[in-house]
Amino acid sequence: MADTVTVFDRKLLRTRRDRAASTISSFDFLYQDVALRLGDRLDLIKKEFPTVLDLGGHGVMAQHLRVRAGTQFVATSDISRGMAAQAAHGVAADEEFLPFKTGSLDAVVSNLALHWVNDLPGALVQIRRALKADGLFLAAVLGGDTLKELRQSLLEAEIAVSGGASPRVSPFIDARDMGALLQRGGFALPVVDSDIITVDYSSPLKLMQDLRGMGATNAVYNRLLKPTRRAVILEAAKIYAEKFGNGQGRVPSTFQIIYAIGWSPHASQQKPIQPGSAKMKLADALGTEEISTGEKARP
Repeated sequence: MADTVTVFDRKLLRTRRDRAASTISSFDFLYQDVALRLGDRLDLIKKEFPTVLDLGGHGVMAQHLRVRAGTQFVATSDISRGMAAQAAHGVAADEEFLPFKTGSLDAVVSNLALHWVNDLPGALVQIRRALKADGLFLAAVLGGDTLKELRQSLLEAEIAVSGGASPRVSPFIDARDMGALLQRGGFALPVVDSDIITVDYSSPLKLMQDLRGMGATNAVYNRLLKPTRRAVILEAAKIYAEKFGNGQGRVPSTFQIIYAIGWSPHASQQKPIQPGSAKMKLADALGTEEISTGEKARP
């Protein structure tokens, strides 16, 4: 098996999430919003899930899961002990090394956590193994358009002030790749969709403050290790306001949310039709003449 590419500094991520845990309720508006959207998708599934894991978080998603009909037990896990401690039945667990028994869970729901994982295919395999047959995996992750305004502003500011650039915003997954990753992880019936949440801020500096409050600042392994110069931050804020401001002193910030649904395989699930099993010819359905291979069509 190929070695996993280290994109994120998971130790740093844990430290930052630990630091943010005690005040996370003041900065978790995005988690709250996305939890409602995940809940709406879950409500469309007419199936009960007695034992559920809220994977990666501080219990916001678990609150929605507990009130769902048929739910008997919900655990919350997070790479940060501090975040896990905010939730009832919280467990400190790295998403890349899940400690749950094979076939022990009816559903795994993840609210804005898996985009920080280095080995996402491996994590998905572990999630699928932890699910019972016909168990549900439902997740929301940040997509590639997330923080595009901040990314562009920091890039231009660093070039202007320092004459070079370094990774300033974490890379996020592309929506087109998520379905393939679900299939690679062994999930059946994968479905992926996305939407955009635009948050209105009083200033770019307030956005940066919120990201720190979420424990969601840059954790790229190859980031610039020395602190960002104040001149770069101020220049980025200026560029942000000039390029993206609404003319009334406020700026938007884009968050692209990718939603993924997959099922642990089970014999009862709908299967693709086998090639050659159709009982009706396509030509009959279209009301046309069937042309055999190698025969030229007549006008």
